[in-house]
Amino acid sequence: MDNRHFVNQHVISPPFPAHLERIIVALGCFWGAERRFWQQKGVYSTAVGYIAGNTENPTYKEVCTGLTHHTEAVHIAFDPNIISLQQLLKVFFESHDPTQGMRQGNDVGTQYRSGIYTLNQQQQGLAIAVKNYYQEQLSKRHFLSITTEIMPAPTFYYAEDYHQQYLAKNPDGYCGLRGCGVDMDLNTFEKEHKE
Repeated sequence: MDNRHFVNQHVISPPFPAHLERIIVALGCFWGAERRFWQQKGVYSTAVGYIAGNTENPTYKEVCTGLTHHTEAVHIAFDPNIISLQQLLKVFFESHDPTQGMRQGNDVGTQYRSGIYTLNQQQQGLAIAVKNYYQEQLSKRHFLSITTEIMPAPTFYYAEDYHQQYLAKNPDGYCGLRGCGVDMDLNTFEKEHKE
């Protein structure tokens, strides 16, 4: 595997600089999802891969059958002194429709489901709190219930090299990323969830 990020030349797999934190998210086709996160100030590195399935080392072709039950995911290494996990979760929820179950728009299948895969209990608690808060905002607009799965991260399998930073290598490539048009007010969330 090529361990250099095509956009910023940082490593895409551990070990990372000690001050960084990591989170893994899934929000539909990972090409556009990865680009959304590498564009955020404070994100050190991103990579795409497969997570939360039932086989080891799946290939893209295998994942696309739906038989492995993996979802397409983005591994994010970020500097919490520049961008908080709350801010990343805001980007996550606003960048896709988290109510669609096993799909995002025209992309249908288990690999397009929404998920947050946490690395510690603090992340797990925060992810659940943000999900519940965003659900309140969606419910006011008569959206269905959020289907995002939130769980401690199982093994993340890096996707093939050609998928990494795909839309930087192929600027006119497919991106099906669409939010549902509901903003998340982080200021209100943080006031309601002071530690």
